[in-house]
Amino acid sequence: MSQTAPTSSTPWWKYGHVWLVIAGPAIVVVASFITFYLASSGKDPVVDEDYYRKGVEINKTLQDNPASLAPAVKARNHAATGVKEPR
Repeated sequence: MSQTAPTSSTPWWKYGHVWLVIAGPAIVVVASFITFYLASSGKDPVVDEDYYRKGVEINKTLQDNPASLAPAVKARNHAATGVKEPR
């Protein structure tokens, strides 16, 4: 007694789980095109054209006023030694 399973004549696009499987990669492809458009549509305003000269000027102002570096030096030394300073 061999029974064969009835065949379904419903097209594949009428099954909901097929669209669930297709939706994931389709969303990723659309998002990648949107990301590419956003990345290529404009110039990055964060990076200055003359960043090196401005960095050198900042370093000169920090060297002229060593007291402004005191908290950073104190924290660096504390992190390196691990010794707590008395309050």
